[in-house]
Amino acid sequence: MARDVSQAIELIKSFEGIPDGDPSTVNINPYLCPAGYWTIGWGHVVIDAQGKQVKGAANKPLAYAVYPNGITKNEAEILLTDDVRKFSAGVDSLINVELNDTRFCALVSFAFNVGLGAFKNSTLLKLLNLNEQEQVPAQLLRWTKSNGKELAGLKKRREAESALWKSVTA
Repeated sequence: MARDVSQAIELIKSFEGIPDGDPSTVNINPYLCPAGYWTIGWGHVVIDAQGKQVKGAANKPLAYAVYPNGITKNEAEILLTDDVRKFSAGVDSLINVELNDTRFCALVSFAFNVGLGAFKNSTLLKLLNLNEQEQVPAQLLRWTKSNGKELAGLKKRREAESALWKSVTA
């Protein structure tokens, strides 16, 4: 069954900003996210030639070598669509309860941000798969730190994901 992931895309875009301007000409360069990963567009992690995520300020030359001319907004759209497709498949493979598209989108946004590995090992997923869906909003709100420090942006993102989850009933 094909899912409508438009709410996940909009939520991700609202927290992963890119420059405004002409979609075909805006030059978007890699940047270092708060967790230390080189990222481009709407949160797309830069991957090196060996398939590894590029991390750390010292690897700026490597991140720029992958995207020497940056990307356009249109190219960022393509990367985001592809990433959301991958994260949707990953989330779908890990959950064993029925969810409507809205709640699914909240989880896709969350997994996109924290990674499928973290999502797979989370208490959030364990409780969800026990069909304790009312526990999910509080579990989302536990994920507001990066490198041990609470970040205002992560707190706002988790609040938005929690609000999206609670906007519909099971």
